[in-house]
Amino acid sequence: MDTTVTPFSELLRRRTQRSHGTSAGNGFMHDLVDGQCDVADYAALLGQYAFVYDALERAAERMAEHPVAAPFVTPQLTRMPAIRADLEYLVGPDWAELVCPLPATTAYVRRLNEVAATWPGGFVAHHYTRYLGDLSGGHLLGSLVAEQFGFDTNGVLFYIFDQVADPTAFGDTYRAQLDAAPWDDVERERVIAEVELAYALNTGLLAGLDAQRGPLAPPASATA
Repeated sequence: MDTTVTPFSELLRRRTQRSHGTSAGNGFMHDLVDGQCDVADYAALLGQYAFVYDALERAAERMAEHPVAAPFVTPQLTRMPAIRADLEYLVGPDWAELVCPLPATTAYVRRLNEVAATWPGGFVAHHYTRYLGDLSGGHLLGSLVAEQFGFDTNGVLFYIFDQVADPTAFGDTYRAQLDAAPWDDVERERVIAEVELAYALNTGLLAGLDAQRGPLAPPASATA
């Protein structure tokens, strides 16, 4: 009889793998990676994420003293200063007056306000979904975007975690914290379900961006 206990972090990864794949495979992100988006499309993505990360990082301030959530509140991951700087560079100093949330973004933020600032497990679920994904895939995506649009660091600060010296070690520590969280089986199931919902909300945001995009202008050589 196999009595091996699967760590919660591994169970979480396995159970939400399909949801993650669906989100990552969204048409907008596929086109961004494939060079089929323009700078305005990319700025629109960061504009929507500004609402999401603002809500999540406000929740982190409220959760910073909670014994279960506090280990996950790490200033090294904070993204809003980078998002603001990127949007100032891409859109201008008045970007906050020009960017409006899509309906899907509003739904995402509403859920964050409902659970991430009030329920430790919900906060961790959304924190895990956003930041661990950013940390694991952000470097590659940031490099691709920088190369496509000719950016150096301005414009892709969102993807630069300069306060995380070793992303792999950081991720290992994060997963150990997930395993150590004092949740029973019922609470773990709730956290897993919230992670799946977080992926679905992100997919909805990306689908909204995809729907509002215009056709990509052909290269200059094609119109000459």
